[in-house]
Amino acid sequence: MNMAIVEKINHLRRERDAVILAHYYQRAEIQDLADFVGDSLALSRTAAGTRAKVIVFCGVDFMAETAAILCPDRIVLHPDPSSGCPMADMCSARELRELKARVPDAKVICYVNSSAEVKAESDICCTSSNAAAIMARFGNDVPLIFVPDRWLGEYTARKAGRTNLRWANASGGDMKEEGSGAPVYLWSGYCPTHHHILPEFVERMKAEHPSAMVAVHPECRREITAMADFVGSTAQILEYCQASPATEFIIGTEIGILHPLRVANPGKTFYIATPIAECPNMKLITLEKLLWALEDCAPRVIVEPKLAAAARIPISRMLQRI
Repeated sequence: MNMAIVEKINHLRRERDAVILAHYYQRAEIQDLADFVGDSLALSRTAAGTRAKVIVFCGVDFMAETAAILCPDRIVLHPDPSSGCPMADMCSARELRELKARVPDAKVICYVNSSAEVKAESDICCTSSNAAAIMARFGNDVPLIFVPDRWLGEYTARKAGRTNLRWANASGGDMKEEGSGAPVYLWSGYCPTHHHILPEFVERMKAEHPSAMVAVHPECRREITAMADFVGSTAQILEYCQASPATEFIIGTEIGILHPLRVANPGKTFYIATPIAECPNMKLITLEKLLWALEDCAPRVIVEPKLAAAARIPISRMLQRI
């Protein structure tokens, strides 16, 4: 780590009254420097509750955008605006409006990995930490639309006992699995990083480390979550590994999680399911870009007030009582 850059960052964050927030998938040096490291839910809560004048968000664009929506009176900086989310790009507000017109009785649960425009078209947001609790707020007789992650949506629906599942997109939903209760329409988006974790990768690691427990993220394919000893968000994976008496773990999520796992559990061994599980967008933010953001107080994330007000409603509903 370049200590000269670190010293400048520490000086500027005090001078600007800035808080640095980082996701678990960020580079290790960014996590080490952050005031708070967490998953999407924890980061949303922290952003909503901070009193700092400046929020520097080290994550992908929808995360910084969410912070700007929750904190319209603060300066929100995103050190690299090109750090986007392919999953979020898989669902547009226009497409969601078309689906809502086809199933007007359905309530929309929107994963936070989405744009402000999509959030504004939704009834409530969720994260991978609280998706099951959010879905449980609705009775089985209420039709649901879940966007944009097909795998999180399917995993959550099954966990909630919802068996009437359908693929849903703007061109028409094809019946996937007919069951009892109102249908859950699953958008066909996915996280490329988690989607590329294949069963053969996990099988190979289990053969090499037969005593290791398998902990994976619900953005993984159905075949992967079925193979796991534990399925949860990044924060929940951390909690599980700390509490478990096991000493070896195979981790099925983005490789950045290995850093906090190893720091928190020096006596345990962690293996990534596959080294290709790396999000290139999450790794775009560097110490230099963090420094430049604090020096220039830019790039600043600004969400148009009317859009922010509409998007704030489903985000706030998510944060209530969860």
